[in-house]
Amino acid sequence: MDAVKGSDGQHAKRPGKRDERSRRTREKIVAAALELFVAQGYGATSLQEVADRAGVAVQTVYFVFRNKRTLFKDVVDTAIAGDVEPVATMDREWFRAACAEPTAAGQLRAHVRGVRDILGRVAPVIPLIAAAAAAATDPEIAAQWPAGPDPRYTVQHAAAEVLTSKPDARPDVDTARAADLLYGLLSPELYLIFTRDRGWSPDAWEAWACTSLTAQLCEGQEH
Repeated sequence: MDAVKGSDGQHAKRPGKRDERSRRTREKIVAAALELFVAQGYGATSLQEVADRAGVAVQTVYFVFRNKRTLFKDVVDTAIAGDVEPVATMDREWFRAACAEPTAAGQLRAHVRGVRDILGRVAPVIPLIAAAAAAATDPEIAAQWPAGPDPRYTVQHAAAEVLTSKPDARPDVDTARAADLLYGLLSPELYLIFTRDRGWSPDAWEAWACTSLTAQLCEGQEH
């Protein structure tokens, strides 16, 4: 990391060339792995193929990720986040901006749009997770997702806590109920049913999800 002097006279750190190269290498490997996992499946994809697609030595893949299980988890996490930065969903700008909306209806519109962006990236990966977990070649893949509270529910519950405090939120819907509705209607499984199985466009899914949630969570709406 290179040091630079900030406006307060203190030395801050900025990413150096080595850090930037490492980040770009990681991004290339993850992008290559995503393409291959989706096209061929987890079990059929070798780290050598990932290295060849990414244009790096296979030793580099092992150095960065150690094994295919860890790489696969990074592929899933990156699909959810949209980048390789270690920033939690609730700390992402889109989530904070949605929560800052003054009305529940406004928050829902922004929240559904943000979730749609995530689902568009992660939906192709969702079927791979169950298949990878069942793959005899790597039975420990499930251990990459430890048992415990579903992180997706944690995010939706945090959104629900803010939403139910807004002036136009339905007073008869508490945070737990709102969280359940967000968790269920904005699930990747339901997104895939509409967009993959039934041929809906992402725009159509977003409009339906927003209308359905607004009707159930906001006052002055038909329900």
